[in-house]
Amino acid sequence: MSTLLRIIAMISASLLLSHSAYAHLFAPSLLKVLEVSPQSYQVVWKTPAKTTSNIPLQPIWPVGCDSETESSSLTEGTGIVSSWQLVCDPSYKQGLVGQVLGVSGLGVNQVSAMVILNLRDGRHYQQILTAETPQFRVPLEPAQGQVMTEYSVLGAEHIWGGIDHLMFVFGLLLLIGVGAGWRLIGTITAFTLGHSITLSLVTLGFLSYSVPLVEFTIALSIFILALDLARGDKGGLFRRYPWWLAGGFGLLHGMGFAGALAEVGLPQGSVPLALLFFNIGIELGQIAFILLLLGAWQLVKRPLSGWQQRLLPVPVYALGGLSAMWCIERGLLLLP
Repeated sequence: MSTLLRIIAMISASLLLSHSAYAHLFAPSLLKVLEVSPQSYQVVWKTPAKTTSNIPLQPIWPVGCDSETESSSLTEGTGIVSSWQLVCDPSYKQGLVGQVLGVSGLGVNQVSAMVILNLRDGRHYQQILTAETPQFRVPLEPAQGQVMTEYSVLGAEHIWGGIDHLMFVFGLLLLIGVGAGWRLIGTITAFTLGHSITLSLVTLGFLSYSVPLVEFTIALSIFILALDLARGDKGGLFRRYPWWLAGGFGLLHGMGFAGALAEVGLPQGSVPLALLFFNIGIELGQIAFILLLLGAWQLVKRPLSGWQQRLLPVPVYALGGLSAMWCIERGLLLLP
């Protein structure tokens, strides 16, 4: 079955070769609102530097609120950040509670946005806005279950927006094969444990790292995996002990996941819960990707049955070429 799985990559790899070297640098836009005094809020607005439309993403305020003292936009990492003071009408006795916040332009840009609202009395709200639900009304009390839902969605969105992560998982499937049973389960579990460890350590502040260096090493991990696949050495170290490869490189990928989580932050008072469900979202997205590959194989295995040997090198070389491109482009960012 491992041989047959290699053929599946043909379809995906040909499309993925056109992706940017920053395939894994995905995060939703972030609208962070902090109450500093009655009817007065400090606002931070962060959007991706790269967009898919000329129509800008714009925050939406209640009619009785006006922005003041807006700062100039700054580039931070993969996003553009601006901040300002928001002053609301004194008639809003509960401030933004009960009012509507939103973001315009989500549909045409094919993105989501995270809204975080922190009130002086300790109440904390977070909401993911999409093209279908671009606005939300701030409730009187935040719902704990909302944290589980929102951060699960964020985790799933990140793994699906991170083509490099998915390609590493696909490479593991090529290396082990679906028919390997417990070896496959153990290898995927090792990858999960690896990225869960560093994701938690970075998010909780116990570990810091250079973002450009981690981006480069993530691309390098995929290239090394592709080289091993190209050699076809059935007795190679990676093939005999694939869980070490998966777990070790999983530590690097976890730092990449942490970068996306840092973009939106964690809700005060619900840090462990949000971290747990962000991880769960990543795993759900990863499982969905594997199931998609298996479903694709069921559709094409009969028509391609006579072409296996000729097509065998194609997905491996495509994976190697894609990762090499990432290594070069990300490596250039490390130069002074």
